[in-house]
Amino acid sequence: MKCEEWKTYRTRFLVKAKQLNSPLSFIDPLGRQHVGRKGDYLVESTEGVISIAPRRIFEDVYVLMGVEVEGSGAVSNEPGSGVRKLPQPCRERRGTRPSIGYM
Repeated sequence: MKCEEWKTYRTRFLVKAKQLNSPLSFIDPLGRQHVGRKGDYLVESTEGVISIAPRRIFEDVYVLMGVEVEGSGAVSNEPGSGVRKLPQPCRERRGTRPSIGYM
């Protein structure tokens, strides 16, 4: 497996994960066998437990945490992918809602 950096993902819990670029199988310290295919995720919990999550389930459950680009205040989800703008406040457009008059 090609070595990649861990990325932080979130659901109710934070985990670090790497997407597999080749099949991987291993036996954990408790004797359980883990098997993953290319595209699945190698997941490390905050307790240090490592497991494999199928891609379809992992991508449905977890959201990639943004990483602040140093000194810019902007957030990027992908290293080297450019800078993403921070969310802007919602503004109502005038004249788009029908006005309700009182009698």
